[in-house]
Amino acid sequence: MNPLDPTTQSSTSTEASDTPKPETSPEPQKPRRPRGFAAMDRSKVSEIASKGGKAAHAAGTAHQFSSDEARNAGRKGGVAPHVRRGRGPRNANVSPPKSVEPKEGATE
Repeated sequence: MNPLDPTTQSSTSTEASDTPKPETSPEPQKPRRPRGFAAMDRSKVSEIASKGGKAAHAAGTAHQFSSDEARNAGRKGGVAPHVRRGRGPRNANVSPPKSVEPKEGATE
């Protein structure tokens, strides 16, 4: 019995084609509603964030940027996208990778 021959019919193929396929009509989806902070009023979110910042400063775990740190961070953020695209300045402080050479005392 050849499965590719149209003249021969197997009982399993006719049973599979006779059974109706259950229609899976997508049920109307509920519109997504925001959750968490997105669902809150902006003033409420700001109030909660303010409490977190005050608590971090009180605990001594908050970081305060000096003007030099902030300047460097801003410079890096502005340069990074341009370097990825090949248009920005390269970091001249990085030396090219050294070739792997055997050390003087090493024997092969």
